[in-house]
Amino acid sequence: MADLVIRRAGSGDAARIAEIYNHYVLHSTATFDTEPKTPEDRMGWLEEHDDAHPVLVGSIDGEVVAWGSLSRWSQKPAYRHTVEVSVYVDREATGQGIGPAMTEALVGEARAAGHHAVMGQIVSENAASLATSERLGFERVGILREVGRKFDRWLDVVVVERPLVGPYDHEH
Repeated sequence: MADLVIRRAGSGDAARIAEIYNHYVLHSTATFDTEPKTPEDRMGWLEEHDDAHPVLVGSIDGEVVAWGSLSRWSQKPAYRHTVEVSVYVDREATGQGIGPAMTEALVGEARAAGHHAVMGQIVSENAASLATSERLGFERVGILREVGRKFDRWLDVVVVERPLVGPYDHEH
């Protein structure tokens, strides 16, 4: 992998974040969004994130090639120590280890913020992401059957979890 620099996202990254994401919105089941996002949409989304729920970008030679975020798992207060991780890599930069590096950086952010568990939701047909999540210490904890419909197909979602403290902690 070339020299990947991972940093907090800023408002100047909104357009590139939208561009990377929109490829997956339009051509993939990796996200269940079906309408492209504008840079303005992403600006508002960035503003909803805070230090405990950051958005990171990864760049190579100054160009953003990936982004990832920690989001609240649920708005219900008892879930406040559980976050969901999302990572998207520019289609031209996949297969270089960028996704795992971004995920590990976000797990580090989750630990630093005092979160207890990191969750992920991966469409069941995304074998590469499922394998990567397992390599990174995430465990498959459930499957949601036919909960999404995209491209005229019903889609299953695999729920994965990486506890950050206690007996289930699989720190690498």
